[in-house]
Amino acid sequence: MRASPLRGAAVSGRRAWAELLRLPALFTVPGDALSGAVAAGGRLNPRTLLAIGSSLCLYEAGMALNDWADRAEDAVERPHRPLPSGRIRPSSALTAACVLTAAGLGLAARAGRPALAVAAPLAATVWAYDLALKHTPAGPVAMAAARGLDHLLGAATTGRPQQALPSAALLGTHTLAVTTVSRRETQGGTSLPPLAALAATATLTGLVARGARGTRRAGSTGAGKRTATATGTGNGTGMGTATGIGTGIATRAGTAIAAGRRTLAPDRPGLTLDMALRTALAIAYAATAGRRYTHAVFNPSPPLTQRAVGGGVRATIPLQAALAARAGSALTAVAIAALAPLGRKYAKKVSVT
Repeated sequence: MRASPLRGAAVSGRRAWAELLRLPALFTVPGDALSGAVAAGGRLNPRTLLAIGSSLCLYEAGMALNDWADRAEDAVERPHRPLPSGRIRPSSALTAACVLTAAGLGLAARAGRPALAVAAPLAATVWAYDLALKHTPAGPVAMAAARGLDHLLGAATTGRPQQALPSAALLGTHTLAVTTVSRRETQGGTSLPPLAALAATATLTGLVARGARGTRRAGSTGAGKRTATATGTGNGTGMGTATGIGTGIATRAGTAIAAGRRTLAPDRPGLTLDMALRTALAIAYAATAGRRYTHAVFNPSPPLTQRAVGGGVRATIPLQAALAARAGSALTAVAIAALAPLGRKYAKKVSVT
C-alpha cells in the first residue's frame, strides 16, 4: 500500500521544520542552564527547568531568524535549505522566531526576575546577531556572549549568577572558536580559523581538567589565604589533608594554611572519582572538537570545515558536563553527558549546520 500524498506532505513538512530549527543542536542547550546552576553553587529546582525551557525557545528563535535573515545568501550557497527551496515560507520562519522569543521571555519571567534580567539581553543578542552582527567582526563575539548569557540564565535561578562567570567565560570562548570557523564553512580556503580553534580547545581542556578554585567539595570559603580542615567521620571515610600550591604550611593534624590555590589530597575516594570524571569529560571534549578541527587544518575545504563546525557544536555537551563536574556536581555532569549520544543519533538525520 502506497502512502497517501497528504501523509507524505506532512512528513516532508516536519522534516523541513526540523532542518530549519536544526533540531539535533537542541541537545546542546539544556547543559547551559544545568551547568550554570551548579557552577553558581546552587541546587537544581523548578526555576531551573523553566530556565531550560526559556533557553530552548530562544535558541530555536535564533535558528529560525538566522535562516530568514540569510535567505538570499542561502539561495546561492545553500539552495537546499528550507526557505530557498520553498518548503517553508519566509513569513512562517519569521513568525516562528517571534513566537519562540516571546515564549522564551515568558518562561524566564516565570523563573523569576533574576532569570528575566538575563534572558532579555540574551534575546536581544540573538536578534542583533542574526539581523546585524553576523557578517561583521563582532559576530563571533556576539555568539560567545549569547552562550555565556545562556549559562548565566541557569545560574540566575540559584540567586548567585556572579559565581558562574568563570565557567560562562569558558563556554563563551569555545563558542567564539566554533563561530569563527563557521564563517568559512561554505567557502573554506584557510587553515587559520580551525588552527586557532584547535589551540583554544587545548587550552580549555587544560583549564577544565585542572578543576575550579574553591568548589563546594573543596570546602573553600574565600580567596587568597585559606584555612581548611578535613576530618574523618564515623562512616569510615578517614582523614583528608589539604595541601597548598604556592606558599603554605601543613600540619599533621590535617589542617593546612595556604596562599594561592588549594587542592585536596587524593586519599578521599569521592574526590578521586570526581577528578576522574572531570578528566574523562575534558578528554571527551577535546576528542570531539579536536579531531574535526585537525582535519580542517590540513584540508580546509568546505565539507571538512562544515564537519569541523559540527564537531565543535557537538563538543559543547561534554564541555558543559565537564564544567558541572568541575563545580562538584557529578550527577548533573552525567545527566548532561547523556545528551551527547542522542545528539549524535539525530545529527545523522538532520544537519546541525
